[in-house]
Amino acid sequence: MRIRYLGHAAFEITDGRWNLLIDPFITGNPVCPVKAEELNPNYILVTHLHDDHVGDAVAIAKRTGATIITSADAAYTLADQGVQVADMALGGKRRFDFGLVRMTLAYHGFGPTGGHACGFVIHLGGKRIYHAGDTALFSDMKLLNGVIEAPGIDVAMLPIGDHYTMGPEDAAVAVEWIRPRAVIPMHWGTFPVLVQDPSDFAARVRESRLAEPVVLRPGESYTL
Repeated sequence: MRIRYLGHAAFEITDGRWNLLIDPFITGNPVCPVKAEELNPNYILVTHLHDDHVGDAVAIAKRTGATIITSADAAYTLADQGVQVADMALGGKRRFDFGLVRMTLAYHGFGPTGGHACGFVIHLGGKRIYHAGDTALFSDMKLLNGVIEAPGIDVAMLPIGDHYTMGPEDAAVAVEWIRPRAVIPMHWGTFPVLVQDPSDFAARVRESRLAEPVVLRPGESYTL
C-alpha cells in the first residue's frame, strides 16, 4: 500500500486495486506537485467544505465517476453539483467495497455551505489509516488507541500547521494518545501563516519512541 502526500492535507492512497483520494486541494495549491487531471480515484474523501480541502473533488468526481464520501450536510451540497456521494455522520461507520470507513470528530467548525468538519479512519487492505482533518487536540483521540479501533492505528495523518489547527506541540500529544505505528504531519508549509518546518514535531515524536515520524515532502510516498 502506498500513501502519497500531495501537499496541505491531500493524500492519495493506493493498494494495487483501489485508489482513494483525501481532501484533493490540487488546483491553487502552491506546493502540490501534480495536476488534478492526473488523478484517477475510485473514491474521494472530503473532511469539510473549506476550499483548501474540498478543492477539486467535484471536478475529479465528474471526470472519473468517483464517489465522494463526506458528512451528510456536505454530501447534499455536493450532490447538487452533479456528483455521486456517500453521506455519513460523526461517529458512524459505513462499509464500502474497498473496506470500512469510520467518520471521526474534528474540532474545526463548519464549512461555508454546511457540514461539520470531520476526520476518517479508513480500513483498507488490513490496515487502519487515520486522517484527522483540520482539528484541534481533543481527548477523544485516546479512543483510537485500541478502544474503538482495535488493535490500533497503523498510520495517522495529523495537522501540525498551527493557527487554524493544532501545532507541533499539540500534535505530539495526539501521538501519545493515539499511539499509531507511524505518523505523517500535514497541513504545514502551504502558506506563510502555517508552520513551515516539521522537524520540531518529528523530533518530539522520535524522542517519545511511541511512533515512527514520517515527514513527506509533497510528491513523496510512504509504503506500508
